[in-house]
Amino acid sequence: MQAPHFLSRGLDLSAFHLGTLNVSVAPMRYEVVAPVLTFRAVKWHPVEPAEDFSFFEVRLVAHAVHPVAGLIYYPHPETKPEHFQEADVLELLLPWTEGLAYGSQISIQVPPDQMVFRQ
Repeated sequence: MQAPHFLSRGLDLSAFHLGTLNVSVAPMRYEVVAPVLTFRAVKWHPVEPAEDFSFFEVRLVAHAVHPVAGLIYYPHPETKPEHFQEADVLELLLPWTEGLAYGSQISIQVPPDQMVFRQ
């Protein structure tokens, strides 16, 4: 539902699967440093208020899967207070990747100038 709104602002997500891969980084927590893209006041829903979204580069590495480049999709929590997201969960936008399944052990690499991870 949001992809056309991002496309109109210059971000083409057509190379990615239509859905996010939600990844827990527990016991770590992430801290936003500087996203590669931020879109403010995206009015994508007819009833809900406009939201802010940011994107970060990510590389996913898993056993028996070639490394995959994608984006972290980050809806700003302050613009959608009714949507609760755990502080250790990241939403990844990736191409469809054979071999990934619920519970797969993965690692992610994010440029430290974009996002850092802390205990």
